[in-house]
Amino acid sequence: MELIPLNIEGSWLAKSAVHSDARGNFREWFKAEDFANTTKRDFSIAQANVSTSSKGTIRGIHYSLAAIGQAKWVTCVAGRINDVIVDIRPSSPTYGSHQVIELSEVNGSAIYIGEGLGHGFIALEEKTVVSYLISSPFSMHEEFEINPLDTALAINWGMPIEQLKLSKKDSEAPTLKQRHEDGKLPQYINLGIDNA
Repeated sequence: MELIPLNIEGSWLAKSAVHSDARGNFREWFKAEDFANTTKRDFSIAQANVSTSSKGTIRGIHYSLAAIGQAKWVTCVAGRINDVIVDIRPSSPTYGSHQVIELSEVNGSAIYIGEGLGHGFIALEEKTVVSYLISSPFSMHEEFEINPLDTALAINWGMPIEQLKLSKKDSEAPTLKQRHEDGKLPQYINLGIDNA
């Protein structure tokens, strides 16, 4: 597994070989030793989630304010997504910026999204399945969302707006600016690790 740092500190792209034959395909999508050796971070898994989405479904932008933080390891096991990482840490040098990475069942990629970052994705195909590992369990009172269509974020979701499908919770979510004004954003902690 090859880990490549992304433009937002605390996030990495993981590439793994996909082995295909007449039976289907196989890949390793997470290796704790490779992750720890490359990133110098610990990633303990507290919960594993799977979602199935129809084409045009946006899930996010979501984040946690849990005291222990919440990191995610995300991959697409069926179909295809544009995965979006958003820096929502006000004192971060890349605050307000985002990065889009395509994940699919055939490209062998996964993404690590560190604590304090926002995350969302859009399903680009029907019956898209996304699996993700998280470092702290879901806690309803510590989970927050930012409107994925916030014009200040200017995320290109890759589809016309009339084709997008959002939950009521996400479509009515506050903007990044509103969350900042309400004091509901994570803090930036410089770990002294060069992500570039």
